[in-house]
Amino acid sequence: MPTARIFQRPKNAMQSGKHRTDRWQLEFEPAEAKQPDPLTGWAGSGDTRDQLRLLFPTLEAATAYCERESLDYTVVPAPTRTLKLQSYADNFR
Repeated sequence: MPTARIFQRPKNAMQSGKHRTDRWQLEFEPAEAKQPDPLTGWAGSGDTRDQLRLLFPTLEAATAYCERESLDYTVVPAPTRTLKLQSYADNFR
């Protein structure tokens, strides 16, 4: 039975925008460990669910999909966003 993980993507640390952080993402847990390829040395496996990522507008839609498809799932709560207020004058105190 495949296990899925439902979470909200965090804000990109390199940019100030919050694009797609309101959506919920579903990813499958890996079924087998990745093995190095003897020829190239790249890591890979036969598990194709590793490439699949589904986006949902709400948490309820994501959980409804898992229940409809009879998937085991875990919900990872979204991290709390704290706003650090600073002013330019604080650099000179």
